[in-house]
Amino acid sequence: MSEHSEPAMDAPEPPAGHGRVDPATEAFVAHRNLLFTVAYEMLGSAADAEDVLQETWLRWADVDLEQVRDRRAYLVRVTTRQALGRMRTLRRRKEFYIGPWLPEPLLTAPDVAEDVELADSVSMAMLLVLETLAPTERAVFVLREVFDLGYDEITEAVGKTQAAVRQIAHRARAHVAARRPRGAVSPTETHDALKAFRQAVESGDLQGLLDKLAPDVVLLGDGGGVVQAALEPIVGADRVAHVLATGRLSTIIAATLQPAQINGYPALILRLDGKIDTVIAVRLDDGLITGLYAVRNPDKLSWIQQETALRR
Repeated sequence: MSEHSEPAMDAPEPPAGHGRVDPATEAFVAHRNLLFTVAYEMLGSAADAEDVLQETWLRWADVDLEQVRDRRAYLVRVTTRQALGRMRTLRRRKEFYIGPWLPEPLLTAPDVAEDVELADSVSMAMLLVLETLAPTERAVFVLREVFDLGYDEITEAVGKTQAAVRQIAHRARAHVAARRPRGAVSPTETHDALKAFRQAVESGDLQGLLDKLAPDVVLLGDGGGVVQAALEPIVGADRVAHVLATGRLSTIIAATLQPAQINGYPALILRLDGKIDTVIAVRLDDGLITGLYAVRNPDKLSWIQQETALRR
């Protein structure tokens, strides 16, 4: 699976000057961050979400605006359709991906964390839950539960009857509820868990690590076949703690591991010689770490260089 190493920027960005902007560009720019968020939540890939925006813009630029009643709804509808097409392509590509596939992490602004529902919806843990949904289920869930679109709008976006959309929404909610983290987790709890985790790894304190890990914790490493990472999930507190306390990470972590806001929650960025090497995010359940997600594939780390604006 090939990833894009740099964000695409052909679709309009907010103008730097004060010159007059045509209505189509003005509407697209006004909703750009929202559209990116919709596409990213459906795809788990910032690079592919950006590609979807390019496709949406090309279609939007040819639209007769006089015939568009609600420009926001229309743009969301086009973005959803393009993302659905891209999602099916991504699923085929993931079949040949080397090792575990993790979502592309984003460096997010503080305002994302302040919107609890938005932060939860883009967290690494939730994006992995959304990966277990079928494409149309994921689209319906995202549009309904995250962006609160009406069933009539979702019907137009996914090309299903309203009755079918309601059934899909019900099924998707139940599926996600059974797999999402148990109970609400605050950024403070995540920050504290990561701080304790970091201290334990730095010192090679095996018992300290075990105290922070759930018995069934899972460590996933995404190297994409480009850099070294475990090709299978590492499961169980003893195995995960041993890997972290005695492995390569423990010898370099103290000087280079830095806290950051990733996908709306505190996370850690590991730098080697000033270059981003790994992004580490966690899932918490009942105060213990149940998921550790280490993204190492260089093609997935370009969106950590600057903050990404997400909107609902």
